[in-house]
Amino acid sequence: MKRYFIIAILTALSLASCHKVEEYANNPRGNFEALWSIIDTHYCFLLDKNLDWNEVHDRYSQRISDNMSQQQLFDLLSEMTAELKDGHTNLSSPFATSYYRKWWSDYPQNYNARLIQQYYFNFNYRSIGAFDYEYLKENIGYIHYSSFESGLGDGNIDLILNYFNKAKALIFDVRDNGGGNLTNVEDLVNRFISQRILAGYIIHKNGPGHNDFDKPFAYYIDPVGGGHLAWEKPVIVLTNRSTFSAANNFVSIMKNLPNVTVIGSTTGGGSGMPFNSELPNGWNIRFSACSILDCNRQSTESGVEPSEGCAVDMDPQAALDGHDTILDFAINYAGNLSI
Repeated sequence: MKRYFIIAILTALSLASCHKVEEYANNPRGNFEALWSIIDTHYCFLLDKNLDWNEVHDRYSQRISDNMSQQQLFDLLSEMTAELKDGHTNLSSPFATSYYRKWWSDYPQNYNARLIQQYYFNFNYRSIGAFDYEYLKENIGYIHYSSFESGLGDGNIDLILNYFNKAKALIFDVRDNGGGNLTNVEDLVNRFISQRILAGYIIHKNGPGHNDFDKPFAYYIDPVGGGHLAWEKPVIVLTNRSTFSAANNFVSIMKNLPNVTVIGSTTGGGSGMPFNSELPNGWNIRFSACSILDCNRQSTESGVEPSEGCAVDMDPQAALDGHDTILDFAINYAGNLSI
């Protein structure tokens, strides 16, 4: 899998040289046209999001002026890129970086780390890297993984799984996990499978048109092997809207495993692999240029839904009383499993 993602990244980077490169003046109009054209040529979700990018051009073009300050130009270009509604899209200048936050800010947070640490573990839990873990009183293992930027060596993952060897089920919480390294996804998924699985498909953009894509390229994950521990008992994955990017990819793969149930709210999506380019004034634009589909060839750019009957939000009043209703639902669900 690591090799497949390296190929995908190199292919995306090579697109800049495959397409005709226009030259634009380093002034407000030139930088606007350059940014619009780069996205028009390379962004992979324009059709999926049903966005008329030509209409966006015409609307924002009317607001470009030769007398604009750098800050005014940055604000306008940031507003235009926000039309993509993509958390992977960032415009960076020496004085600011734009972020589209409504992919999560318009939704309930559905996670409170202190609530769990205080009321479920009395602050008595184990931590290593981005992992917090401990037994729940119902003899259920609980792990919260905060970022796929942080990986663990095989030995440390063995240590955690061995610690839960008497647990009847494992709750793996990726709420508020904003993503990170896709290779860390493989390093965890391979602990929950006993045979090679089809993890999904990668689609490379191969031309400047909005529908110019290669055929989907399948990628697979193999079991860990090498004498390392694997988990064969039930797994419950907890999600919220802030489960994004690599964490979203993790959920999309785990959801299709037979011993896994996803509980919580629809993830934040972010299934595109980012690509970087530069405007005439040196500003950097980062956006999704290569799409990853799930094993059913479905896009997860808009998020991964919980398993059927398992969509749950946190009850704010219950939270004040020390209850995470998503976690409580998962504990009750695990308690009713036949193992």
